[in-house]
Amino acid sequence: MAYIPKQGKVLTKEEIKQIIKEQNVVSLRLQFVDINGNVKNLCVPISQLDKALNNECMLDGSSIQGFRSIETSDMYFYPDLSTFAILPWRERGDKNEARIICDIHNADGTPFEGCPRCNLKRVIAEAKELGYTLNVGPEVEFFLFKKDEKGNTTLEPSDNAYYYDAAPKDEGEDVRADMVETLQSMGFNIEASHHEGAAGQHEIDFKYDEALVAADNVVTLKHVISEIAMEYGLHTSFMPKPIYGINGSGMHCNVSLFKDGKNVFDAPEAEYGLSDEAKWTIGSLLDNVESFTAITNPLVNSYKRLVPGYEAPVYIAWSLANRSALIRVPAKRGNATRVELRSPDPSCNPYLVFATMLTIMLEGIKNKTPLRTPIEDNIYEMSKKEKAERGIKSLPGSLNEALYIMKKSEAVKLALGEHIFNEFMSSKTQEWNEYRTDVSGWEIKKYL
Repeated sequence: MAYIPKQGKVLTKEEIKQIIKEQNVVSLRLQFVDINGNVKNLCVPISQLDKALNNECMLDGSSIQGFRSIETSDMYFYPDLSTFAILPWRERGDKNEARIICDIHNADGTPFEGCPRCNLKRVIAEAKELGYTLNVGPEVEFFLFKKDEKGNTTLEPSDNAYYYDAAPKDEGEDVRADMVETLQSMGFNIEASHHEGAAGQHEIDFKYDEALVAADNVVTLKHVISEIAMEYGLHTSFMPKPIYGINGSGMHCNVSLFKDGKNVFDAPEAEYGLSDEAKWTIGSLLDNVESFTAITNPLVNSYKRLVPGYEAPVYIAWSLANRSALIRVPAKRGNATRVELRSPDPSCNPYLVFATMLTIMLEGIKNKTPLRTPIEDNIYEMSKKEKAERGIKSLPGSLNEALYIMKKSEAVKLALGEHIFNEFMSSKTQEWNEYRTDVSGWEIKKYL
């Protein structure tokens, strides 16, 4: 019988060993992410299982972007036993592979301040000291593209379907179903999946969870659907805007704070049905969103999505229903009361995004950041003058602009810690400089 993990359940080392024996697991992948959210791993044979579970497997941190210099490069994998899972696509006959997501620690055993997962755990611990737990429900969009006869990725979408279309128009239905089944076999609670608004574009939604689990789920989901797409001869792209003239891919984040098992955002008798904590959260996110846009939208390409006309949330405002606003509060109340930030895209590092959002939310509660008036009109149809009169600003228009604003933000530095903040700024500044000095195909076609 296949092993299906229960998310959040912390297995003992003995239980993991028993599962490995029953499932004939022959190798274990120790997974972690770099500063950009890319999945990395060390694969060890099961003969090294005790060494892995006892935090004795080493990593050369100088080889990972944003980690350590060569003089202080010795680091260790610290597996989180609650993340143990069998990898269904790695099954070979009766043999299996498994994975465990790891934190990265320094040689002295302390959590590495540059590990995105360790940093999120630090911020979560600070929130718990105030009694709060952050829940996040991300909505991950992606494209499926065909490959040519040589196996190279093309920009030809895998289907010509559109929003909520079904088969036979949605030729990606079987691929998406396989992705969902694979994720469920790894313990995911999938709520829905569907075709998105552009040809070849899809979305898979899983149930909200505590911030650390949600971040683990995002990177696992991206890894899984890329693997399954490859089995079908397709390529998965989380590029925010891969094709000019059509909708880009976002990763809307639904967030709520819980205290003593109760959603503190819910206040049935209050204005909008929202508590003071919810209003302060929205106020703080709106006041600081320009400062953390480089985190939620970290690519040069991210800003090709954040333009008017393609349902992208570029205007800094909030509403109860209006999808042209940056922040929306869906209609459900009670424990489902939540705030939806619509700007993040799937190229982001979820550990950094959730740590930043949580810090900004807590700062809003501490400072009682006032809530602006909601905008229920279609902002896309407003004139420049009307937006100015109503105080509606836009998100940064480029990665360079976003980095310039972020550099001055003490709140983002607090959220990321000095190490990650500096490494992120350095990496992304270099990326921008590479982009601005490159001579693109568009320039050759336009000017040569």
